[in-house]
Amino acid sequence: MLPATFKLCAAISYRHLRNMTGLRRQAAVAISQELSKLACRSVGPNTWINQVRRSSTLLSSRLEEKPFSEMEMSYIKQGEEALQKSLSILEDQDGWKTETVVDNGDKVLSKVLPDVGKVFRLEVVVDQPLDMVYSELVDNMEQMGDWNPSVKEVKILQKIGKDTVITHEKAAATPGNIVGPRDFVSVRCSKRRGSTCVLAGMSTKYGAMPEQEGFVRAENGPTCMILRPLSGSPSQTKLTWLLSLDLKGWLPKTIINQVLSQTQVDFANHLRERLAQTVAVSC
Repeated sequence: MLPATFKLCAAISYRHLRNMTGLRRQAAVAISQELSKLACRSVGPNTWINQVRRSSTLLSSRLEEKPFSEMEMSYIKQGEEALQKSLSILEDQDGWKTETVVDNGDKVLSKVLPDVGKVFRLEVVVDQPLDMVYSELVDNMEQMGDWNPSVKEVKILQKIGKDTVITHEKAAATPGNIVGPRDFVSVRCSKRRGSTCVLAGMSTKYGAMPEQEGFVRAENGPTCMILRPLSGSPSQTKLTWLLSLDLKGWLPKTIINQVLSQTQVDFANHLRERLAQTVAVSC
C-alpha cells in the first residue's frame, strides 16, 4: 500500500493536479495512516517515522485552512518562536532562585537571562480539571478583565487559523499607582498535544492598534503557560507560567520585581476564585 501512496503523492506534483485540494488532502491522510501501521509493526518506531507522521498530520490540517497572507504567516511564525523560546527557558532547570513561597504551595521563581532579562516562573496546582482551566484562559480570554483586577481589558484584534490570535491588553494601574496603566499588543499561540497544553505569546506590531493615550506601551515575551493534569489526580491541573515583561518608563528594578512576582501570586488566587464560581453556577 505504501508504494501506491507515494505514487498518489507523485501525481499531485503535476501542474494540472496541483490545485486539486481533495487529492492533496487524500495523499496527506494516506501517508499518515501508512506510517502509523509501520510504527505499530516495529518494537520501537524510528524517529523519522514519528517526524514524518507529525508533518503529514500538520499538512492535512493546513489543507483544511484557507491560505494565509504573508503578514499572517509572519504572525504565525512569531507565535511559534515565542512558544519554542519559552519552552527552552523552562526546560533549563539551572539558575532559578526562589522569589515567593505561599502557604498553599504556590511559588514564584526567577532567573536572569542575558538576551531577555529577568524572567519569573509561577508553579501552582489548581483544583479543577485541565479542560476547564484551558477554556477560561483561551476560549474566554476576553473575559479576563471581569475576574483579574490586574487586567483592565483583553481584546482579540485578529484570529489567524486555529492556533494564533493578535490581542490588545490593557493592564490596570497598581495600588497606589506605583506602576501606571500599561498596554500590550501581543501575538498568542495555543497548542494542545495529548494531555499537555501550551499557551505562548510575545509582543508584536499591529498597524491597526497604535499607542493609546493614557497608556505606556510595554512589551512582553517570550511568555507562556503550560497546563498538565496533576500526576495521580486528573481532576487537578498543574499550571506553570513563565512571565517576561518590560514595563518601560523610569521604574526601579526592585519595584518591578516585587510587582511582577506579586502579580503572578494574585493571578493564581483570582483564577481559582473564577473557576470556583463557574463550577457553582453550572451546578
